[in-house]
Amino acid sequence: MEDEKSDHWSEVLKRRLENTPKDERSEEEKKAEETELFTKYYTEWKGGGDKDTSYNNIPRFYYRLPAEDEILLQKLREESRAVFLQRKSRELLDNEELQNLWFLLDKHQVPPITGEEAMISYEAYLQVGEKAGPKCKKFFTARVYAKLLHNDPYGRISIMQFFNYVMRKVWLHQTRIGLSLYDVAGQGYLRESDLENYILELIPTLPQLDGLEKSFYSFYVCTAVRKFFFFLDPLRTGKIKIQDILACSFLDDLLELRDEELSKESQESNWFSAPSALRVYGQYLNLDKDHNGMLSKEELSRYGTATLTSVFLDRVFQECLTYDGEMDYKTYLDFVLALENRKEPAALQYIFKLLDMENQGYLNVFSLNYFFRAIQEQMKVHGQEPVTFQDVKDEIYDMVKPKDPYKITLQDLVNCCQGDTVVSILIDLNGFWTYENREVLVANDNNSSNTSDLDDT
Repeated sequence: MEDEKSDHWSEVLKRRLENTPKDERSEEEKKAEETELFTKYYTEWKGGGDKDTSYNNIPRFYYRLPAEDEILLQKLREESRAVFLQRKSRELLDNEELQNLWFLLDKHQVPPITGEEAMISYEAYLQVGEKAGPKCKKFFTARVYAKLLHNDPYGRISIMQFFNYVMRKVWLHQTRIGLSLYDVAGQGYLRESDLENYILELIPTLPQLDGLEKSFYSFYVCTAVRKFFFFLDPLRTGKIKIQDILACSFLDDLLELRDEELSKESQESNWFSAPSALRVYGQYLNLDKDHNGMLSKEELSRYGTATLTSVFLDRVFQECLTYDGEMDYKTYLDFVLALENRKEPAALQYIFKLLDMENQGYLNVFSLNYFFRAIQEQMKVHGQEPVTFQDVKDEIYDMVKPKDPYKITLQDLVNCCQGDTVVSILIDLNGFWTYENREVLVANDNNSSNTSDLDDT
């Protein structure tokens, strides 16, 4: 019975296959239909239509800048930026609003007074926020309060600290807007010419620079701008982010010159002060013996204590920008900034590039020996007994403690916090002498301080 059934079904299947029309399409056509059907059903399953518009959800991240010949678009962009900056400026608190804020804070202070500081509680802080107006709303948040909350047993914050916080924020935004006005490209950075224009127009607002002659303005601007670019543009791209300018202390130092009663010590330590700028430019003029406005290697050799080695000076003139083998004022400023700030990473990077003769990215025993031999020769000239290189080499490696015991990288010099001492040993006889006699110098300093204490008593 079962055999009969199987025969029956096999006959039926055979007949059906014979009656089914043959698919004479090629394999490519079948695959194309399969792909089309898959796309159709997959799109329907995802809820899409005939056209895929998912790219509309991607936010725009590229805005083409107008070309030089698109004058109308450039003007439109400049105008829109100016309007935007004006709107941002109007959002800031003016002097009257800041004064009103101070009165409100003082009125809502909560006793007892801690030391000499008036305090305010969180509840009173929120009340002031409601009365101070919409411009102040962003300052009266739990996050800001928590930032300023320290060890007060009543959970209060200092009114003065909060007001200083607001003042600092307002000043930062004002300065950001002021710098952005000079950002010709409108992309958040200043080129050298942009920063020069900013500082040139800032000079009349700085009382400490009132005595500068106008003929010296260009040299002053060059001196000021070089510090920004030396430290904030290590890759020498020719532009600095406005954000980096605001984050560093240089702008504070520059604007400190608004203080009409700035002390003599502050002026001498401030690179942007008139005495400092005149000192640097005066040194340059004194070194320029032939008065051609440029410095030769021989003229530069008298820099400072005139103890820089000739080998190091050779490297300076090989690596730095020169004109017919002579150095201009701008290149000289980089040189001065590097040697006067040897502890700073940017200065160490400058000097390291000169010491790394083969551009290997590290200093080895050969490099150290090459530069220290010039120190030994100088010691002989001055009648001093030369120190063996082996001793100095061991001391340098002990100070630096490089990751690779045979190679000293720039990062090793920065990390060891004694990079300034290491480079001084290699390039400057006076620097090496100071290091060698450090114990005697410390003892002399202690003796002199003890003597002054006795004099006082």
